[in-house]
Amino acid sequence: MVKGFSDNEVKNNTQNTQNTQNTQIKEKKGLAGFLKGKKFTYTLPGKKQINIFGSIVIGLNIILVLLVILYLKNQEFHDFVFNVGR
Repeated sequence: MVKGFSDNEVKNNTQNTQNTQNTQIKEKKGLAGFLKGKKFTYTLPGKKQINIFGSIVIGLNIILVLLVILYLKNQEFHDFVFNVGR
């Protein structure tokens, strides 16, 4: 007898494991059934792709900083953003 368990609980546990094994035998449906035999692999991006994404990120950050400076320094641009935002 396992410590902390009664005989009834141990017998119920063995029945539960048999039930779960029967449910695992059933065919998977939907996306799980489709992906059952597929293997996904992740490949690291190449140097050219890293440079392209890095350039896009840095370019967008520079544009954002310029727009913030323009917003704070130029009253006409500030009013334009304020009026378009309504």
